[in-house]
Amino acid sequence: MTQRALDSSGEQTPGSSRPTMIDAGAELDPVHPMEPPPARRPDGLSTAEVAERVARGEVNDVPVRSSRSVTEIVRANVFTRFNLIIGVLWVIMLFVAPIQDSLFGFVIVANTGIGIIQEWRAKKTLDSLAVIGEAKPTVRRDGVAAEISTSEIVLGDLVELGPGDKVVVDGTVSEADSLEIDESLLTGEADPVIKRAGDPVMSGSFVVAGGGAFTATKVGREAYAAQLAEEASRFTLVHSELRSGISTILKYVTWMMVPTAIGLIISQLVVKDNNFKESVARTVGGIVPMIPEGLVLLTSVAFAIGVVRLGRKQCLVQELPAIEGLARVDVVCLDKTGTLTEGGMDVTEVRPLNGSDEAYVTQVLRTFGSSDPRPNASLQAIIDAYPASGGDALPASGGDALPASGGDAESWTVTDAMPFSSARKYSGAALTEADGTDSVWLLGAPDVLLSEGDATLTEIEQLNEQGLRVLLLARAEGELDAPGAAAGAAPTALVVLEQRLRPDAGDTLAYFADQNVATKVISGDNAVSVGAVAGKLGLAGAENTLDARRLPTDPDEMATAMEENAVFGRVTPQQKRDMVAALQSRGHTVAMTGDGVNDVLALKDADIGVSMGSGSEATRAVAQIVLLNNSFATLPSVVAEGRRVIGNITRVATLFLTKTVYSVLLAILVVCFQVEYPFLPRHLTLLSTLTIGVPAFFLALAPNKERAQPHFVRRVMRYAIPSGVIAAAATFATYLVARHYYSGEGALEAETSAATLTLFLVSMWVLAIIARPYTWWRVGLVAAMGLGFLIVLVVPWLQDFFALKLVGAPMPWTAVGIAVAAAALLEFTWRWVGRRFGM
Repeated sequence: MTQRALDSSGEQTPGSSRPTMIDAGAELDPVHPMEPPPARRPDGLSTAEVAERVARGEVNDVPVRSSRSVTEIVRANVFTRFNLIIGVLWVIMLFVAPIQDSLFGFVIVANTGIGIIQEWRAKKTLDSLAVIGEAKPTVRRDGVAAEISTSEIVLGDLVELGPGDKVVVDGTVSEADSLEIDESLLTGEADPVIKRAGDPVMSGSFVVAGGGAFTATKVGREAYAAQLAEEASRFTLVHSELRSGISTILKYVTWMMVPTAIGLIISQLVVKDNNFKESVARTVGGIVPMIPEGLVLLTSVAFAIGVVRLGRKQCLVQELPAIEGLARVDVVCLDKTGTLTEGGMDVTEVRPLNGSDEAYVTQVLRTFGSSDPRPNASLQAIIDAYPASGGDALPASGGDALPASGGDAESWTVTDAMPFSSARKYSGAALTEADGTDSVWLLGAPDVLLSEGDATLTEIEQLNEQGLRVLLLARAEGELDAPGAAAGAAPTALVVLEQRLRPDAGDTLAYFADQNVATKVISGDNAVSVGAVAGKLGLAGAENTLDARRLPTDPDEMATAMEENAVFGRVTPQQKRDMVAALQSRGHTVAMTGDGVNDVLALKDADIGVSMGSGSEATRAVAQIVLLNNSFATLPSVVAEGRRVIGNITRVATLFLTKTVYSVLLAILVVCFQVEYPFLPRHLTLLSTLTIGVPAFFLALAPNKERAQPHFVRRVMRYAIPSGVIAAAATFATYLVARHYYSGEGALEAETSAATLTLFLVSMWVLAIIARPYTWWRVGLVAAMGLGFLIVLVVPWLQDFFALKLVGAPMPWTAVGIAVAAAALLEFTWRWVGRRFGM
């Protein structure tokens, strides 16, 4: 039996924000063999002792970071493989060619700067939101309990614990009130561990039931378990198909680029007896466009801007690829309480059973409400409906029960308590009534406390069908903590609760249905009641309910049941985890939402975990996305951002890789035909800016509601390879025709101009295809890029700057004709690929 902490005078410890528990046992065992056992300090450290520890540096100063540091951001954007290659080429060009042939280097510097600035903006957003959403542990100092930042905890602090609280530093239990701690994130063991005074607790674990307090024995960087837990919760990277796909593409590009570049260098410097500096310039002009240097930049920028946009909606994205992950989700598992319904509930009716006196039942409920210092939503509704008029309390150690104030009718006391557990589905309290009679009461799920054939279940079923939540108050025989205390409990009353529906939940469910995302409601409540609530919100298939106690244990059969039903009740924490795994075994990408400690294991195992900001600290620690405004309606915004990122990056990746393909092929053709490379770096800088760089930036940030599709690399290459082949073939054909048409001094410049015209027109057609479906701004974007090239062709000083001058009429029109034929072939190829493989 456990007791409330009282001081020597018999009064409750002053200043405590909630009653605490203390055992009167012997000195505590040490957590670490080399350290003396911590002294039991019910009042915690004094202000002076805290100051001494701060001065000695015994502070929990390990920062909780939700994003990369500025140094890491700069390093990631500057020190890349391709920046190194381009940097070397840029330095070479600065020495051997005019400045206009070195423009590509300045573009890379600008791009890198943009990437750093955007990611820094995202970091500021993430860090500010992380501070807002950071849970603050309750620490007792000078006998007063107060919430402080995790970084302010010092060695020896007395940290209070309640359901859902995360253990933030290593320590030793000083007080325990049915304290159950889940250490699964550290040990992999799913079963909660009962902790008593003297037992060690490790950072990263969390409370699932009961309460108490522990003394901090390891803080800061010495708390090794805290570092491990932080790594697991913050930097367990979400699988990103986009990120891994781009890495794969860049690897293949590197393999193609190296031998091609070597062949081009030999061809231009050895085989052709050209001017050395011009040969170097044309060699560099052939190598630079092979590198899709802007692709990684635009992906980072798109993610970063997505974080900033969601941050404005009070959505904390703890891992950037989580935006992408939620957009790929095809099953969303929702916890009813806190997601479809608001946290609070109201008692609408109390129905006495078996001739029980209503006034007697009311007094039992009033006293029961004072038994748990950390009531859940159901018990809080009872406390609100039947507030205690006096100080019901547990007795001092070894003493007699202290009566509540008031008359005999209210002189009831709580002598023992058993907090609610999602595994048991009920809570309990041992009471001493006004006449001295001892009684033991249980409050919880009727279908758990009653035998299967009990007639009362029919009445409860009718209430559940109306979407009402029903708790059973039952009188138990024997001790509260006796095994099987619920067996044979006598039903005394039904407590009918009405849940407050979230006004925006219906629209959110409708959005997921419209997007072909299956919604599964998983709850610890009665399945019929949950189904009724979901039905009120318009959930498709809400009538397909299943009691999880009848759920098959075989993973394959469970997966089938999960796919066939939409609402699941009486689900245990371990079952939630199994249900997520069962769906994943069928190839589903699963998102799990929740706010309670019973959701933590499932949140951790789901592809994407989404936690409410008001949820327990443990759920926020393991979730990739935290809805700080506690609004389920924010999820569509996250999905929309993910789809925007994925769809747009797929579009612009096709642009970049088309350039890589035609650059490699042009280099190979030049080597094979033993001719001068047709372009200088300035030509390809101009083309890349107008057909890829500028339009890709706008397209990457545009709205995009397309459903996310798998196989990123395969889908991009299906379009990029044929587009690049067609562009290279058309351009080289124009170049060869021009070589036969022009002769004499200035022939190479004229040939280059004709080939540039063809390549620009073909690249513009690729851009025009990718920009579909057209909107006014997309049409304007394509037109503006075409106008920019036209201005270069007609303005004399721009002609000289870019070395572009069309000579005569026949050859330029021939270049246009070849480009038109290539555009027609592009249209046919894209449509064939779309029909053959799907968009």
